[in-house]
Amino acid sequence: MHFKMKEPNGFTTQLEYGELHISGDETYGYRPYQLMVSSIAVCSGGVLRKVLEKKRYTVDDISVEAEVTRNEQGAQEIQKIHLHFRVACAGLSEQQLEKALNVTRKNCSMVQSVKDSIEITERFELVSN
Repeated sequence: MHFKMKEPNGFTTQLEYGELHISGDETYGYRPYQLMVSSIAVCSGGVLRKVLEKKRYTVDDISVEAEVTRNEQGAQEIQKIHLHFRVACAGLSEQQLEKALNVTRKNCSMVQSVKDSIEITERFELVSN
């Protein structure tokens, strides 16, 4: 990946899907912490979907809400991300979903990349379509 400074603020990179604008000022692009949280939430949701589909469930919908705790002092690093999964999947029990989330946690590359520096917690609910 190649990043190029842009005026008046931030950087851009060209990816297969299109151009990505990144800046500490959200007027000019996505903030770095937003991209990190998005990567963790979407990786988890995508892996969860694959795990459930491998177990032959038809997943109708998954939504993930991320609550972020950042250090108010200094660099404002991300300290904790709480992920709330809402899953619509016929025939799936809470116990089966909990097992699937355990597998997801172990196989999500983004969660594994930050597990020793950012606390990741989860909760889930089964919802009807």
